[in-house]
Amino acid sequence: MSRLGLPYSPATARNRGPIARVLERALPRAGCVLEIASGTGEHAAWLAHEMPRLAWQPSECDPEMLAAIAHYREAAGLANLRPPAEIDVTRDSWGDTADRALGPFAAVIAINLLHIAPWAACEGLFAGAARLLAPGAPLALYGPFRVGGAPTAPSNESFDRMLRAYDPVWGVRDLEAVSARAENSGFNFVRAIAMPANNLTLLYGRVG
Repeated sequence: MSRLGLPYSPATARNRGPIARVLERALPRAGCVLEIASGTGEHAAWLAHEMPRLAWQPSECDPEMLAAIAHYREAAGLANLRPPAEIDVTRDSWGDTADRALGPFAAVIAINLLHIAPWAACEGLFAGAARLLAPGAPLALYGPFRVGGAPTAPSNESFDRMLRAYDPVWGVRDLEAVSARAENSGFNFVRAIAMPANNLTLLYGRVG
């Protein structure tokens, strides 16, 4: 727990700075960024503080996490941090009328989502984002990935085994499989950026 009595992730405190520096260069200069699977809301609060030129729309499908995001938002007191929205990317209709009403969105990001969710979350993420984003808009993913079918470090291989033991539908995803799904949904792979702790930020662009 944090000193505010809110859920607290030491990993978030370590990675939020490097993530912010990458997104500062990758995201548009203005507009609203939709964060999928915001968890406790710690990243959203930090990014909204670091990039005040952008509006930030956190989202979650877990009621407890939605409550945590709301508390972090209240504690942050930032005008550019919006109330959390309930979004489940495995829902076939996500990204349609109700979600469009929250926008328009200049970008979509997801931090540490794909390895702790079923593959359907990856499929749904790109499908819905394609309905929300204009041509040229970026989508950014952060987390551990396999490259060329191999882990980027022994620690990631151990992490993958732990995830799959906890839930067989979880696991560190192959960059190539994620990018193939992105292409099928109308996104181009732009680049992979090496991050601390053997993670990557993957950047995609909506095809016009």
